[in-house]
Amino acid sequence: MHDDDLHRPLADHPDAALYERCGFDEFQEEPLYQQLCRRVARRPALLALHDAAPPTQRRATLLLAALHERVLADGRPQGLGAWYASVGGTRAPDDPALGAALDVFVRQHHHALTDTLARRHTQTNEVGRCSVLWPALAQVAALSGRTRLALFDFGCSAGLNLQVDACHIRYQGVDGVHECGSTADGVLRLDARHHGPVPPTAPAWQLDARLGVDLQPVDLADPHALRWLRACLWPRDRDRDTRLQAAAALARRRPFPVERCDDGLARLTRWLDTLPPGVQPVLLHSWVLAYFDAPALARFAAQAEALVRQRGLAWLSAEDARCTQALGGITLPTDPVPGEARADPAAQTFWRLRWGLQTALLARSHPHGAWLQWWAVNPPASQAVGPG
Repeated sequence: MHDDDLHRPLADHPDAALYERCGFDEFQEEPLYQQLCRRVARRPALLALHDAAPPTQRRATLLLAALHERVLADGRPQGLGAWYASVGGTRAPDDPALGAALDVFVRQHHHALTDTLARRHTQTNEVGRCSVLWPALAQVAALSGRTRLALFDFGCSAGLNLQVDACHIRYQGVDGVHECGSTADGVLRLDARHHGPVPPTAPAWQLDARLGVDLQPVDLADPHALRWLRACLWPRDRDRDTRLQAAAALARRRPFPVERCDDGLARLTRWLDTLPPGVQPVLLHSWVLAYFDAPALARFAAQAEALVRQRGLAWLSAEDARCTQALGGITLPTDPVPGEARADPAAQTFWRLRWGLQTALLARSHPHGAWLQWWAVNPPASQAVGPG
C-alpha cells in the first residue's frame, strides 16, 4: 500500500527537519522510531508538544519516550500499541496505518503527553554499560596503584551502575570467551563482544564508597518511575528491558545512596572530604554531557579538571564523540568497528580517563555496552596518583 503520509510536506516548525533527519539517520535498531520521527516531522500538533519540553530537552528521544510511556501505561497491543513490541504489538513499522493511529493516540493522551514532556527528561540508565565500566575501574586501580575505590556517578538516574560490582560479564572475542566480575548468586549477567585487547580483569578492585546524584533521581520503589525508565528503552529490545528490570530488583535489594542535586560537582567536592585515606575516588558520567550547552560544558570540564589536579580524582567520561572531543586531550578514532551495529563513530560511546597529568582513551563501545573495543593503557612507573 502506498504511504501518502510520508509524501506530505514537512511542518512549518524549526525542528521539523531535525525529526526528518532522525527518521533517516538515527534509530537503526528501532525502525518504529524512524517511522514515527518522519511522521512527527509532518505534524504541527506533535511538534507543538515537542515545544512543551525545556529547551535543553527538546530531542526526539524525549517525545518518543513520552509516547512509549503512555503505551506501556495502557499495556495492550491495541491502537498505537499494536506497533509496540513492548506490549505485544506485531504490526510492521512501515504499515501505512501508523500515521492515523498516531494522530488518534495523541488526541487521546494530549494532556498526559504535555505534562511528561514538561517535567521529565530521558533517563536510559543503561546497566549494560557496566561491561565497560567494570574493566575501566580495573584500569583505574592499575594506574593509581589503589584497589580500594570510591565511585561517584554524576547524572546517575536511578543509580543502577552503582551496582557494577554485582555484575558478571562474558566477553566474546575472536580468541574465545573471557569472563570477569562477581561470581555470587543473584548477580547481573552481561554479555558483550570485544575487539582489540581483552579488557583488563586485574587488579581486583572493591568499592569502599559510592554515591549517585541526579537532577531527577528515580525512585525504584515507585512503579510509575520505573515505567518511565522502561519507556526510555527501544520498544523492540526485550533483552534490554529484562536487564533493566533485573537491575532495578537488585538495586531494591541492596540500595546505595542516590541524591537529588542541582550542583553535582559541589556535592562531589564535599563527598571527597568524607573518604578515608588510601581510597581512590572516581567520577563517572555516561551520556550526560550531551544535554549541556557549550558554556555549561566548559564550566563542568574546568571544575572536574581542578578536582583531578587538586584532589587526585580519576575522571571517567563515557560520552559521545562531540562531548568527548570538547573535553580534549585525546584523538578519537574515525574508523568504524567492522560488523557492529552503531559502528558509526558519531553514534558510539568513548570512554576517556583523566588522572594525574595524563589522559587516555580506554575504549569505545556501543551506547548500551553490547560491544566494546579496548585499548591497552600501561600503568606509569611511578603509581599512586590518588589523594594521600
